[in-house]
Amino acid sequence: MTQTFETIAEIIADISEIPVDEIDEKSHAINDLSIDSLDFLDIVFAIDKTFGIKVPLETWTKEINENQAPSEDYFVMGNLCARIEELVAAKAAA
Repeated sequence: MTQTFETIAEIIADISEIPVDEIDEKSHAINDLSIDSLDFLDIVFAIDKTFGIKVPLETWTKEINENQAPSEDYFVMGNLCARIEELVAAKAAA
Protein backbone atom coordinates (compact mmCIF):
# COMPACT_ATOMS: atom_id res chain seq x y z
CA MET A 1 0.00 0.00 0.00
CA THR A 2 1.15 3.51 -0.72
CA GLN A 3 1.76 6.22 1.83
CA THR A 4 -1.12 8.14 0.24
CA PHE A 5 -3.47 5.21 0.81
CA GLU A 6 -2.35 4.81 4.42
CA THR A 7 -2.82 8.53 5.09
CA ILE A 8 -6.28 8.64 3.50
CA ALA A 9 -7.34 5.43 5.28
CA GLU A 10 -6.32 7.03 8.60
CA ILE A 11 -8.34 10.16 7.76
CA ILE A 12 -11.39 8.03 6.93
CA ALA A 13 -10.97 5.99 10.11
CA ASP A 14 -10.71 9.13 12.24
CA ILE A 15 -13.72 10.85 10.72
CA SER A 16 -16.03 7.91 10.03
CA GLU A 17 -14.97 5.64 12.90
CA ILE A 18 -14.37 2.81 10.43
CA PRO A 19 -11.51 0.56 11.53
CA VAL A 20 -8.49 1.04 9.29
CA ASP A 21 -8.22 -2.70 8.74
CA GLU A 22 -11.66 -2.66 7.07
CA ILE A 23 -10.44 -0.21 4.41
CA ASP A 24 -8.61 -1.56 1.38
CA GLU A 25 -7.75 -0.29 -2.08
CA LYS A 26 -10.87 -1.89 -3.59
CA SER A 27 -13.27 -0.35 -1.05
CA HIS A 28 -15.87 2.02 -2.50
CA ALA A 29 -16.20 4.90 -0.04
CA ILE A 30 -19.99 5.03 -0.31
CA ASN A 31 -21.09 1.54 -1.34
CA ASP A 32 -18.66 -0.53 0.74
CA LEU A 33 -17.71 1.75 3.62
CA SER A 34 -21.13 3.45 3.92
CA ILE A 35 -19.61 6.90 4.28
CA ASP A 36 -22.38 9.47 4.11
CA SER A 37 -22.10 12.70 2.13
CA LEU A 38 -21.41 14.90 5.16
CA ASP A 39 -18.61 12.65 6.38
CA PHE A 40 -17.21 12.52 2.87
CA LEU A 41 -17.09 16.32 2.78
CA ASP A 42 -15.18 16.27 6.08
CA ILE A 43 -12.83 13.64 4.64
CA VAL A 44 -12.20 15.74 1.53
CA PHE A 45 -11.52 18.81 3.69
CA ALA A 46 -9.02 16.79 5.74
CA ILE A 47 -7.38 15.48 2.55
CA ASP A 48 -7.10 19.05 1.24
CA LYS A 49 -5.46 20.19 4.47
CA THR A 50 -3.17 17.16 4.86
CA PHE A 51 -1.87 17.15 1.28
CA GLY A 52 -1.99 20.92 0.67
CA ILE A 53 -4.27 20.57 -2.35
CA LYS A 54 -7.82 21.35 -3.39
CA VAL A 55 -9.83 18.25 -4.33
CA PRO A 56 -12.16 19.22 -7.21
CA LEU A 57 -15.15 17.47 -5.63
CA GLU A 58 -17.72 19.59 -7.49
CA THR A 59 -16.14 18.68 -10.83
CA TRP A 60 -15.98 15.00 -9.92
CA THR A 61 -19.61 15.00 -8.79
CA LYS A 62 -20.69 16.76 -11.98
CA GLU A 63 -18.83 14.20 -14.12
CA ILE A 64 -20.55 11.35 -12.30
CA ASN A 65 -23.99 12.97 -12.47
CA GLU A 66 -23.61 13.68 -16.19
CA ASN A 67 -22.39 10.11 -16.86
CA GLN A 68 -18.98 11.35 -17.97
CA ALA A 69 -17.25 9.14 -15.40
CA PRO A 70 -18.32 6.22 -13.20
CA SER A 71 -18.32 6.83 -9.46
CA GLU A 72 -15.62 4.17 -9.15
CA ASP A 73 -13.16 6.60 -10.78
CA TYR A 74 -13.27 8.80 -7.69
CA PHE A 75 -14.75 6.81 -4.83
CA VAL A 76 -12.89 3.48 -4.95
CA MET A 77 -9.96 3.91 -2.58
CA GLY A 78 -7.21 2.92 -5.01
CA ASN A 79 -8.55 5.32 -7.64
CA LEU A 80 -9.11 8.09 -5.10
CA CYS A 81 -5.51 7.75 -3.93
CA ALA A 82 -4.27 7.90 -7.54
CA ARG A 83 -6.29 11.09 -8.09
CA ILE A 84 -4.86 12.63 -4.92
CA GLU A 85 -1.32 11.73 -6.03
CA GLU A 86 -2.03 13.37 -9.42
CA LEU A 87 -3.21 16.56 -7.68
CA VAL A 88 -0.14 16.61 -5.43
CA ALA A 89 2.16 16.09 -8.44
CA ALA A 90 0.40 18.83 -10.42
CA LYS A 91 0.80 21.25 -7.51
CA ALA A 92 4.50 20.38 -7.18
CA ALA A 93 5.02 20.93 -10.93
CA ALA A 94 3.32 24.32 -10.89
